[in-house]
Amino acid sequence: MIPSVLPTYNRAALKFVKGEGSWMVEADGRRFLDMGAGIAVNVLGHAHPALVSALTEQAGKLWHVSNLYQIPQQQALADKLVETTFADTVFFTNSGTESCELAVKMARKYWYDKGQPERTDIVTFNGSFHGRSSAGIAAAGSEKMVKGFAPLLPGFVHLDWGDHDALHAAITERTAAILIEPIQGEGGIRPLPDQCLKGLRALCDQTGTLLILDEVQCGMGRTGRLFAHEWAGVTPDIMMVAKGIGGGFPLGAVLATEDAASGMTAGTHGSTYGGNPLACAVGMAVMEIVADPAFLEGVRARAGALRQKLEGLVAAHPDVFESVRGTGLMLGLKCKPSNLDVVAAGYAQQLITVPAGDNVIRLLPPLNLSEEEIAEAIDRLDRAATALEVKTA
Repeated sequence: MIPSVLPTYNRAALKFVKGEGSWMVEADGRRFLDMGAGIAVNVLGHAHPALVSALTEQAGKLWHVSNLYQIPQQQALADKLVETTFADTVFFTNSGTESCELAVKMARKYWYDKGQPERTDIVTFNGSFHGRSSAGIAAAGSEKMVKGFAPLLPGFVHLDWGDHDALHAAITERTAAILIEPIQGEGGIRPLPDQCLKGLRALCDQTGTLLILDEVQCGMGRTGRLFAHEWAGVTPDIMMVAKGIGGGFPLGAVLATEDAASGMTAGTHGSTYGGNPLACAVGMAVMEIVADPAFLEGVRARAGALRQKLEGLVAAHPDVFESVRGTGLMLGLKCKPSNLDVVAAGYAQQLITVPAGDNVIRLLPPLNLSEEEIAEAIDRLDRAATALEVKTA
């Protein structure tokens, strides 16, 4: 008999009932150090007082009105995002998947309105992840995700990660946009070098192609800048955001320049819940903290400390870990045994990590974790690695 919850996840046998900062409490009382943050979502940890206050205050006033009306909380958050980023305009969604859908529509509508309706192709890269909608799985092109869901949405050109010659050859008179993650998350924490992102921007400028960045996982302070592309000193035309922007409350957004968004006029897109007062009140509280330069400086300092300790961990356990990769507090450990076994060994030490592609485990902790929690995470990873070494000896 099928369970009441559709079994599309292989869920761990853990039931968390409470969260406190970087910690989660299991139903049996055990405390787990959370180095996954709900897959890069809880950027300020669990039950952060500012977020709790923003949510409860708004909940006592107004929950939902729909986008048929002006929403002051939405306007305030949009203004804040425009003030602090490249964007001229913002549309709010509920998730990264919905942000992907709009980004694809926006790019294609742009060229349609420019009198070039044949420009519909979007160049994407193997190992990417852009959500699980029809457009998202078509964009990624992963055999694992698309199997059984044909016919796929057409118009996506898939290239190998890092193949510069193929990229240049792929840009034709039918190309609407290039869609890429500055750091692949699900693909195994693979950062795009700054020089390559600069090259992408230059190629788009030369060919008139729109550049869409997917910063759903790597954005919102995760790399030590508000958004990862800032390290390269370039800006996109369209950017997908979600996860950390709501600090745990469902919220996403598409940010765009005025030109790139010019085709999205009244009636071309909509959302019943997107940008509702509850989500935007929490999002504003997140932005007021995470966009602060002093906070981001602290993220960079914590990231440096964690990276250094992880390098030592790899050196101490060469039979378990191969290397460290990533940027800021979006880090991965390339494993030699199955990464699922490493995640499970972490559970035994009451430590949460997240598996990814290329046999990597992800470390995506709250951005405000303490030095003591960094040391504790390394200690628990060390114990997990030792247990695996004993098991395979």
